[in-house]
Amino acid sequence: MAKTIKEVLEMAKSAQVVDLRFIDLPGTWQHFTIPSQRLTEEFFKEGIPFDGSSVRGFQAIHESDMLLKADPETAFTDPTAETPTLVISCNVFDPFTEEPYSRDARYVAQKAEAYLKSTGLAETAYFAPEAEFFVFDGIRYSSNPNESSYSIESAEAWWSSNKAEGPAYGRQIQTKRGYFPTAPTDTLQELRNKFMLAMEAAGVSMDLHHHEVATAGQSEMSMHFTTLTRMADDLLLYKYIIKNVAHQNGKTATFMPKPIFGDNGSGMHVHSSLWKGKTNVFYDEKGYAGLSQTAIYYIGGLLKHAPALLALTSPSTNSFRRLVPGYEAPVNIAYSQRNRSAICRIPANKSSKAKRVEFRAPDATANPYLAFSAILMAGLDGVLNKIDPGDPQDRDLYELPASEKALIKQVPSSLSAVLDALEADHDFLLQGGVFTPDLLEEYISYKRANEVDPIRLRPTPHEFVLYFDA
Repeated sequence: MAKTIKEVLEMAKSAQVVDLRFIDLPGTWQHFTIPSQRLTEEFFKEGIPFDGSSVRGFQAIHESDMLLKADPETAFTDPTAETPTLVISCNVFDPFTEEPYSRDARYVAQKAEAYLKSTGLAETAYFAPEAEFFVFDGIRYSSNPNESSYSIESAEAWWSSNKAEGPAYGRQIQTKRGYFPTAPTDTLQELRNKFMLAMEAAGVSMDLHHHEVATAGQSEMSMHFTTLTRMADDLLLYKYIIKNVAHQNGKTATFMPKPIFGDNGSGMHVHSSLWKGKTNVFYDEKGYAGLSQTAIYYIGGLLKHAPALLALTSPSTNSFRRLVPGYEAPVNIAYSQRNRSAICRIPANKSSKAKRVEFRAPDATANPYLAFSAILMAGLDGVLNKIDPGDPQDRDLYELPASEKALIKQVPSSLSAVLDALEADHDFLLQGGVFTPDLLEEYISYKRANEVDPIRLRPTPHEFVLYFDA
């Protein structure tokens, strides 16, 4: 429920501090904290200055001054904080012109919602992500000039079944066997209960939680759908709650897409639908899988722009360790009402209210404001330009003959390739001024310099296995 400034000021009376949060360009929540008495009606109007030169993807040092303005609708009481804390998300502004900042991803999401209304196609875009994650007992890693390693600790993982130290009770989860046994094999039931209840306490409506397919604590919780910007807010809270509650319970949580070789990775299937008032624009009882022609064209836009989209929705080098055949990953640029290897799936549901399109390639390393906005913009491009996605693929795409499989495009195999695709195909994102050229240029440059090149230039431990004796 939307909150007014007056209601938020009332909430602040029960808090000792107010945590102000905003998003950097790659997608990590940033924050600083003020005493609660500083929160006044004037504070919401005037904002608070900060230094943007040390924030990833923001300003150079000679133009570092920036301004935050708190959005009262986002306020919640932090259920994980020891000190009574009110949290408010903020938008970023230029302190001199007080114009919204073009690289503020939250502003991009708000512009995407405004652009949707301007097209007349719909009034509201609803989004619902399914962000998967791992909960480990411990993690160790290093990356130095002379050594590189990682080690995952998980009592429920199959590799822990013969550990010498500590008690041994069996019941470890084998590869791809985690979906979904009861306790005590599922060791995280009570912890996920804590995650879910903390989310509810923070004001987010939750659907369910469960263990996921992989061993070593892979899990998922589902949030009830809401509007694009609000859902991006909620996804940042989701990650924050899970990481903090895990830490408070002696565990560590990660949204890294593929931390374990040989088992399923963690994705973030993103469901979306367009609405006019109380009418779901995506529903047509007579259409394929109950979809309207608008929804089919929306899929057409997603498929056409999929390689470029992945630069924003699957934006890590590790994302492409997950997007490979054989692990339920959506590697085929196709659509289907049942096939989970297709990048677009239509969930089996006859309800007009539940009819939606699921884009299965994303993962939670994405900046959610940019990812959801890009999905919407690609879909709208499909609708406005009547892009035909072709025939659905309701068959096992992994088992096709080679000659038929060659006709179905697959997702690119690296972050470098999707950044190239985004560089070549981004006009659909610029419509309505939703994304700006400077944001995309900075985003691509940052990813190449800070993620692609550091991985490309470093040897990995397995290369020593392959080549040391050459």
